[in-house]
Amino acid sequence: MNRRLVVVTLPLALVLGVCGGGDPAGTADAGRPVERSVAAEPTTSPAPTGAPVPQARLDRRLRDAAWANDVARARRLIRQGADVDAKDETEQSAYLIATSEGHLDLLRLALRHGAEVNDKDSWNGTGLIRAAERGHGLVVGELLRAGIDRDHVNRIGCQAIHEAVWLGEDTASYVTTVRVLAAGGVQLDMVSPSAGLTPLQMARERGYAGLGRILSNVTTAEKPADANAALLRAARTGNADAVAVALRAGADVEARDDHQRTALLLASTYDHVAVAEVLVAMGADPDALDDRHDTPWLVTGVTGSVAMLEALLPANPDLTIENRYGGLSPIPAGERGHVDYVRRVVQTDVDIDHVNDLGWTSMLEAIILGDGSEPYQEIVRILLDAGADRSIADREGVTPLQHAEQRGYDEIADLLRR
Repeated sequence: MNRRLVVVTLPLALVLGVCGGGDPAGTADAGRPVERSVAAEPTTSPAPTGAPVPQARLDRRLRDAAWANDVARARRLIRQGADVDAKDETEQSAYLIATSEGHLDLLRLALRHGAEVNDKDSWNGTGLIRAAERGHGLVVGELLRAGIDRDHVNRIGCQAIHEAVWLGEDTASYVTTVRVLAAGGVQLDMVSPSAGLTPLQMARERGYAGLGRILSNVTTAEKPADANAALLRAARTGNADAVAVALRAGADVEARDDHQRTALLLASTYDHVAVAEVLVAMGADPDALDDRHDTPWLVTGVTGSVAMLEALLPANPDLTIENRYGGLSPIPAGERGHVDYVRRVVQTDVDIDHVNDLGWTSMLEAIILGDGSEPYQEIVRILLDAGADRSIADREGVTPLQHAEQRGYDEIADLLRR
């Protein structure tokens, strides 16, 4: 019976001895594995066709799918009866693996199928602690919104905020994670028994100026008299720390201004990506329409911000919602010559052949409203490579090729003749 080698690495907490100090139970931690392989299924003959798969095998296969972030396979196994909370000998389950590895779609699948949100790992830690330690801000937000115990202390005396700071880094992912934890209302002033430090003191001890500034801003800010107004103001100006303060004070993440713009729409309009990352993690709607029929997602086609596009995609925006001109985001992007945006958006499921109320596709807008320069040539090239239909004509029956020829855009015409 052949099996793959099992490799287990020590957690960073054990190595550092602070916010750690060893596992009293002597169990193997999988909270922060650097490398891992799991035992393969025995290479014996499979169960007869049609025979039920033993529960233990289903559960093991689901954990393997979780490590691989194979959501499609996990979905099939769950339909067959695999348990998202079933653990192996190291107290790992598919649900807990999703939290520590940052597998957002897998986590959502597990939660939809009854995952015990407050289940514990071998360190008596929740998924929130595991996700915070790794800097998975989106997973942290998902868990907070699912009702996880936000202030649970594991057996080594750490809350999620402690592990995010002490075992984290002063990088963008941990900056977002700490802001999301703060926005979600976690306790920020508890002294970790093992480290003897508060989260802010931890940040200063580590020399993490970014995390320290966030924690200082949040813990010293006065509670806003009007949390919703404070949220909208912070989103408009790009103050991500103030966004966390407003949400912590009870602001409605879907609060709207006089033009029905939400905080996320304001962040998208002014390209405040750090703000959007916090709002998305806290469940902001990427499809919220304002009085001009814009949404946070649709605005990205106007601004051409690839970073904002990436920030919004985890919120699963509806790519079929049309703007006030009946267009999808690639159409204004084509008009404005946003090459990098078009290159990225064609990789999504958006309809690149969509025709707006003027009778134009993204390709037609790039030709009719563009100037034939290199950016517009590249956009036409990208659209063609992505399978855009070059034969779709405007309302007068004029094709993209004919428009290019009429305007003397020889390079674009050559692309369309190929």
